[in-house]
Amino acid sequence: MGLLFRLLFLFAIPNLSQDFYRFIWDGRLLVQGFNPYLTLPLEWISQGNAPLAQAEVLYDGMGALNGSHYTNYPPLSQLCYSIAALIADNSILGTVIILRSIIILADIGTLYFGKKLLTFLNLPEHHIFFYFLNPFIIIELTGNLHFEAVMVFFLAWSLYLLAKQQWHWAAAVFGLSISVKLLPLLLLPLLFQYFIPFYKAQPSRFRKAPKLLLFYTLTITIALLTFLPFISNEFLQNFSQTIALWFQNFEFNASIYYIIRWFGYQTVGWNIIGTVGKILPVLSVLGILSLSIFRKNSNFPQVLTAMLFAISLYFLLSTTVHPWYLAIPVFLSIFTTYRYVLWWSLTVVLSYSAYAETNFSENLALVALEYLIVIGIFIFEIFQHKKAKTSHLEN
Repeated sequence: MGLLFRLLFLFAIPNLSQDFYRFIWDGRLLVQGFNPYLTLPLEWISQGNAPLAQAEVLYDGMGALNGSHYTNYPPLSQLCYSIAALIADNSILGTVIILRSIIILADIGTLYFGKKLLTFLNLPEHHIFFYFLNPFIIIELTGNLHFEAVMVFFLAWSLYLLAKQQWHWAAAVFGLSISVKLLPLLLLPLLFQYFIPFYKAQPSRFRKAPKLLLFYTLTITIALLTFLPFISNEFLQNFSQTIALWFQNFEFNASIYYIIRWFGYQTVGWNIIGTVGKILPVLSVLGILSLSIFRKNSNFPQVLTAMLFAISLYFLLSTTVHPWYLAIPVFLSIFTTYRYVLWWSLTVVLSYSAYAETNFSENLALVALEYLIVIGIFIFEIFQHKKAKTSHLEN
């Protein structure tokens, strides 16, 4: 059924996201021998010499805002875009079909490795369907062509290998996940205690420190190697500039940030995203480091729960939370007893209301409702877990 629902989208042009036009643009540009990180679609269009088919259509589709910024999609995503461009270089629908086929294959891979990891951890196998049959996952990834599906596939594969103690291969595959989307970088600190059980009184526990260091080194090396063909000073400047925009310029479906922004308007009279956008990522990193050090994460289920909390914290402190970003926490949640993210995958559709009018405008009441439900369920589950743990200790 999960596969059938995905195939229903196979010949459909996405209508809830414009990003796929930029995917096609980058892929076709790369196939023509141009570095997609070094030029703007706006420049090609204004000069009238874009070296790719249907340039005007693609530019109009992605929109002037997208076309005026440098691409921020990592190399492995660019590889997928270029494969589609090679196969269907003159047809938008043909390219969409290839891109969607890659995403469907990735989801099948996630189904396979997710099920194997659940089995290995003695968890119910059917929990994988919280991801594979989730309407949000099907619509946002397969329907809207977001490559979080490929990122989650490599992450699922890596976590399975890591659980099986095949850490060399796990590190390499983790690096590939980062090369699809940078988000898994945030999860690396949570593996600290898995390699070095900080809270276990074992004299030999620090002997695993070299293994941890090698894991991190191999992961980052694999990710960096995929960037190697594009590396230049101009690339580093453009890529970092675009990443910074997500924190200091763009805002969508945020939670804590919107509250801070409101206080900013009340106190100084203007939007303080330029300042807050620099502080919130630092707070996110500090929070994740705290989870990696002060929370007991010695066994694999504890590590997966810590990863879920870490990525949730990051999104709660983000200025921009597009619906498809939730693919990672939805996947991680199936290995835990927490279900607030599944509710989040339901309530996040309230953010679509921003596209109801011709002029993009968020309904902050619906955004507030989304997060009140999610945070309320999260707090309830935290208390339930504490209550269950206390009852267990008393017995």
